[in-house]
Amino acid sequence: MNPIETLFSPSSIAVFGASERSSVGGLVYRNLLDGGFDGEVIPINPGHESIHGTPCFSTLEESGKRVDLAIIATPARTVSGIFEQLKEAGVHAATVLSAGFSETGSRGASLEDDLRYAASTHGIRFLGPNCLGFMRPGISLNATFSRNHAKPGGLALLSQSGAIATAILDWAEPRGIGFSAVVSVGDAADIGFGDLLDHLALDEETTAILVYVEGVRNARSFVTGLRAAARLKPVIVIKAGRQAAGSRAAVSHTGAIVGEDDVFESVLHRAGAVRVSSIDELFAAARILATGLRSSGNRLAIVTNAGGAGVMAADRAADLKVELPAPSTATLEALDAQLPPNWSRGNPLDVLGDADPDRFAVAVQACLGDPAYDGVLVMLAPVATADPDRVAERVLETIPEKGNKPVLACWLGDRQVAAGRERLSAAGIPCFETPEDSIEAYSYLAGYQRHQQLLTQVPEPRDTQHPADVEGAELIIDGVLAEGRKVLSELESKALLRAFNIPIVPAFPASDSEEALAVAQTIGFPVAMKINSPDITHKSDVRGVHLNIQRAGQVRACFNDLMERIGAANPEARIDGVVLEAMHLPAHGRELHVGVVRDPAFGPVVSFGAGGVAVEILRDRSVSLPPLNSYLARRMIEGTRISGMLQAFRDKPSIDFQALETTLIRVADMACELPRLVELDINPLVADEHGAIALDARIVVDQQPGIARPYGHLAIHPYPRQWVRVKQLPDGTEITLRPIRPEDAAIEQDFVRRLSPQSKYFRFMQAIRELTPVMLVRFTQIDYDREMALIACVPEADTEIEVGVARYVGSPDRESCEFALVVADDWQSRGIGTKLMRQLIEIAKENRFRWMHGEVLRANRPMQNLVGKLGFRLKAHAEDQEILVASLPLDA
Repeated sequence: MNPIETLFSPSSIAVFGASERSSVGGLVYRNLLDGGFDGEVIPINPGHESIHGTPCFSTLEESGKRVDLAIIATPARTVSGIFEQLKEAGVHAATVLSAGFSETGSRGASLEDDLRYAASTHGIRFLGPNCLGFMRPGISLNATFSRNHAKPGGLALLSQSGAIATAILDWAEPRGIGFSAVVSVGDAADIGFGDLLDHLALDEETTAILVYVEGVRNARSFVTGLRAAARLKPVIVIKAGRQAAGSRAAVSHTGAIVGEDDVFESVLHRAGAVRVSSIDELFAAARILATGLRSSGNRLAIVTNAGGAGVMAADRAADLKVELPAPSTATLEALDAQLPPNWSRGNPLDVLGDADPDRFAVAVQACLGDPAYDGVLVMLAPVATADPDRVAERVLETIPEKGNKPVLACWLGDRQVAAGRERLSAAGIPCFETPEDSIEAYSYLAGYQRHQQLLTQVPEPRDTQHPADVEGAELIIDGVLAEGRKVLSELESKALLRAFNIPIVPAFPASDSEEALAVAQTIGFPVAMKINSPDITHKSDVRGVHLNIQRAGQVRACFNDLMERIGAANPEARIDGVVLEAMHLPAHGRELHVGVVRDPAFGPVVSFGAGGVAVEILRDRSVSLPPLNSYLARRMIEGTRISGMLQAFRDKPSIDFQALETTLIRVADMACELPRLVELDINPLVADEHGAIALDARIVVDQQPGIARPYGHLAIHPYPRQWVRVKQLPDGTEITLRPIRPEDAAIEQDFVRRLSPQSKYFRFMQAIRELTPVMLVRFTQIDYDREMALIACVPEADTEIEVGVARYVGSPDRESCEFALVVADDWQSRGIGTKLMRQLIEIAKENRFRWMHGEVLRANRPMQNLVGKLGFRLKAHAEDQEILVASLPLDA
């Protein structure tokens, strides 16, 4: 059992600092005793002979007890010494409730650094410090010093703040809301959100996960854990400090307009999570998502017998961008034939105040069959002629058993509608009290579906059809940094864009007026002239630009004007003359802004929005984490106000959206491939019906120490195309070895179905017929940062079939990884397993794992022979004689 599992299911607990007082140690000890925990609880506190009638010990060794988990509530300076006791006793999991670790420790740094060092040295994983503790209500385990107690249930709560955790528990208790786990993360010096999300993703007691975040300490771990959990169950996040703008000193427009909350929002979207802004919304989202209802889109039909309630719902839908399309022509004709002549003939579908149960049923059935809608909300006001219970019954009869559209209900009122509301809820139809709550609930379903689509996108890190000149771009950056500069000139910035195949208007330097004239004549009029200075970032801010120069006689005057005016206003700035470029004046062009900024927590972020000189005033932008593909790029474009102006309107044709998407993808490629890229501005990027072209660009670079692995500067690991290999078998058959993708779910399921019972047993060590939906998600939607699945494929007709798969999953400490391998029965003994394993080992080495382990059944002789030839050592399993453990050192 790994330490995280031990934390959630210990058999015995030692409490360091236990007492009979109302101290932290005293309260947690009392909660453990009073909560009904079945395991043994051992108090450790020098100078106490007994606590509440139980013998107390000075040290863990003195107790002579076997302990799974240590809970520590002693002064900060004593904790590292307690870790020594845990090492001697073989304890590998701890919770540190103590605070005060910012003080200087024995190693010259903080006490928290001492704590991490001791834990790493002794092989201990710990929660905290400065945390409330945790609860596991299903086993009556309350290891907190809170006076709150949680009921068992399906929600898991992770909170960075102990105070917020207690407030949420206090809010939930009278409402009868139960929890599978409650964890206060505290300072997260070791075990953080990522570790806990990993565990809860596979926890059978947990149906949904609630997360309260103030700040993220380990961005890659947080994002990978969030993505792993959100693939399997709903994750709802509330973050404090939404209005706090980033404090970075921005050089570019991008840095000025992108705040930290924008980035966090983008992280949650790409991770498949749902964000809320209050505790009420936290539980409302959990309530609707935990039902298992899902919506395939954002288009809602509202059926109501009260026009006012319909208007209130429509207003809230507009606030939350929930679409209310009009009924289709077929639906209108069908309802015209069955409803009174004066029904609303729109959405909301007002079936009038005298509607009987059958009229409701007719309208609901029509909406469920209308392809214009992704979901239906039924609202009833208890007017005198209404029968709320009978309407609920008829609505339930109308809903098909295996329908693919969610149905929500809103029975307004209290006493008169209680029976109907109870009938709907008992049948699994969420029933709300107000129109606004109903719409918000549907918005969570729609948002969850959108974010799940984003989650399954696995873009590649670069455009493989038009490969970038990464080496050339790196050489430009080398030269700039070697000169002690960080801001690239316009010429250098455009050269970097050109290296990534981003269309530019070429710029040509001129150091004096005569050279400027010669350049202008060569380019051809009209031209634009811009000041060329490494010390002036925004040329328009200092009036350092002359546009639309029409003839040769204007060139010298414009040059002299720039030199005199800019020199006088900026005497400290180094001025290297000007740059000239052809005027780009498309009749239907729209000015846009594309940029990259480096977030302090999550690394590079791509920004898109309205461009021009007022970019910082308009602040019309959407952001996304790289890498991007066409789907993600289109979603970025749609997330801005200017997107409507990019379509055809009045006399303007639509822009070339494919060209714009390609530009966004290639900018994201730059962020992926150039770790030293800090900020990038393309402003304006002019898009029209013929394409998109960068008129001006400015780039900031800097050294980025501490990036140990490829793409280590990114929060989301891109699809590792570098590991796609074509191999040839001894008989000449060509096979492709490649990392698995989410869209491989069908061939993965088919592969497992075709395995013989023996091959399935050798692989899974149990009898299975096919992969469960949860297993299929886990096997195909992987995080390439800490796990890998290589599949071997061969072409068949217009598709391909999977003939083998090898995978590893990294341990939480990233020291080791566990492998598994299986080859289709009719493809065995042809060298596929060896090729898969050799490449898997190569990838594990590049990702700096030190060991690779795997379990092999004694009966599986072919696998034993294969791993033996690859250098693995085999030894008996400590607890099961039918299993051998294969181990291979990767750092030898």
